[in-house]
Amino acid sequence: MALLEAWREVAYNSKADKKQMQQFWQDYFLVEKGIYEQLLANPDEVVSGTVKELAEKYEIPVQTMVGFLDGINDSLKEKNPLETMEEDTVVNLGFDKEMLYRNMVDAKADWLYNLEGWNSIFDEETRKKLYLEAKKMNTIIKPKKIGRNDPCPCGSGKKYKICHGRTPQLEQELQEMLAGQEE
Repeated sequence: MALLEAWREVAYNSKADKKQMQQFWQDYFLVEKGIYEQLLANPDEVVSGTVKELAEKYEIPVQTMVGFLDGINDSLKEKNPLETMEEDTVVNLGFDKEMLYRNMVDAKADWLYNLEGWNSIFDEETRKKLYLEAKKMNTIIKPKKIGRNDPCPCGSGKKYKICHGRTPQLEQELQEMLAGQEE
């Protein structure tokens, strides 16, 4: 069994006791925070080695290191081969600083994006900008609904119900046209 699969079986076990899972994640988040504190202390240093070597470096079990690698992978400049990863697979922790910060905000991991180490990497204004960008990433903006008696947005001067509101196909074309204008 691949290491990632084994990690996910333990970490996302729906049959496990709720209290045990809460304790599992609480312990994991403390370990994760400690590793990030070390990484942020030297943000330009690319840490690399085998999965087992990195687990030894951070004094954690291999399985916990796999969980960390799974979590950071989307923020790396060069992705690690998570699906095929074994203990002797060489991996790296060379992260994109802005992407990592945004991903931490997106994951609602305030214990990570509020780490002291970020202060020496980004000024407060940059952190605020990245925070807002991360919050907007998953925001869905619905177009304004057109009322039947409103003027048609196509500019014909007719009521919407007489112009583009007559058929579902025309309605769809108009919505696509309006969506294109908003972008």
